[in-house]
Amino acid sequence: MLQRRCAFLLLPGFGLGSLAGATEALAAVNALLEGEQYESCLLGLERSVTSACGVSLQCQLAGELSEQRFDVLFVVAEALLPEPEAPQLALLNWLRGCARQGLVLGGIGSGAAWLAEAGLLNGYRATLSWPHIPLLAQRHPEVLFSQHLFELDRERLSCAAHSASQDLLIHWLGQRHGERLAQELAASLGLERLRGRDEHQRQPLAGRLGLSGSAGTSAKLAEALALMEANLGEPLSTEEISGLVGVSRRQLERLFKQHLDAVPARWYLSLRLERARRMLRQTSQSVLQIGLSCGFASASHFSNAYKACFGCTPRDERSRHGAQWRAGRPDKEGTHD
Repeated sequence: MLQRRCAFLLLPGFGLGSLAGATEALAAVNALLEGEQYESCLLGLERSVTSACGVSLQCQLAGELSEQRFDVLFVVAEALLPEPEAPQLALLNWLRGCARQGLVLGGIGSGAAWLAEAGLLNGYRATLSWPHIPLLAQRHPEVLFSQHLFELDRERLSCAAHSASQDLLIHWLGQRHGERLAQELAASLGLERLRGRDEHQRQPLAGRLGLSGSAGTSAKLAEALALMEANLGEPLSTEEISGLVGVSRRQLERLFKQHLDAVPARWYLSLRLERARRMLRQTSQSVLQIGLSCGFASASHFSNAYKACFGCTPRDERSRHGAQWRAGRPDKEGTHD
């Protein structure tokens, strides 16, 4: 029986739900595999590590296992890296040593921040819990941060907190053992559908609609978002949107920056591109038809914008899912509502 070891390095204040999602997937896959099993191992800087909700777990000391081989090591954290002191610097050096040994490295919650600080994500796509992304992107411009639920880029894995860890593990196991196993694993875990890598994290509704501010502020931002979603095929300008909701362009930009950490035009473009991606996967319309229906004036404009956002052209996206269409099984990924 081939034994695969997956280590989870727990940092103080880690998310218990994030850890549970990942370890549950590993435990469930063992019932589906023959000849190979996965074992979870908890590591810590201390023998007892307390989670964000106050539950403490017993761990093996990471430093004592520096020579031990794992298939993958995940850093599980919620908080960002503080101003580095001796313990943090020692941890970063230990992570670099794990990378030199050839381990697959992952970050759960804000775990990718620690990998980035150690210089182990340069040139990789990565993600972490959405509130931390702007700061990390500014601090580490060499890392390709996204707001996706999870990222799998060669030997680097990362995801947001909570249930995103389960999504990440299912897809990673699917890469290793086949898509059919990933679907079976999702079903065994009681998931209605398997969420894709490129689904975006959703901010809490209060954050998305500005509900933490005044009622007037919330209403204006909600109106602007509704206008965008209702006019994907014939996009409105930022000036038109601000005029329709009764604020200045500058006020509208401040609302988007404050509550969505985005500029209106970029947010609007992402909505149109997400709609285009769903249509490429779920309809038989031509690439040009889809581009025009999503507000792009030409095929080249559509192709360039799509590749800049998703890393592939619309035609690449369509061919990637063509086999499913020919088999009469269109992609059933849901929307990001």
